Amino acid sequence: MSAVRPPAHAGRFYPHDPTTLRTIVAGLVEQARPRPPDEAVPRAIIVPHAGYAYSGAVAARGHATLAPAAGRLRRVVLLGPAHYVWVRGVAAPAAMAFGTPLGLVPID
Repeated sequence: MSAVRPPAHAGRFYPHDPTTLRTIVAGLVEQARPRPPDEAVPRAIIVPHAGYAYSGAVAARGHATLAPAAGRLRRVVLLGPAHYVWVRGVAAPAAMAFGTPLGLVPID
């Protein structure tokens, strides 16, 4: 089992440089319209996962709906397609963390 799954698309779908990535994400989040704090936080969101140039603004709007729960979320479950091979059932990462240009994201 590998300890860290390296970023698969850094430099292609999103910047590899941490400073540039932070700037882009901050801009997308600033443009997103968060829900008012008194509204219920959704239990699930569906957001696109293409390159930030194509879908970053839409993904940021989806993630903004979770802003009122910042600091209270205990677990995030990510589901996505298998783009290159047929998978029967569920494929789960064997790594202990995802590597990103901004640091490691632990997997439990």
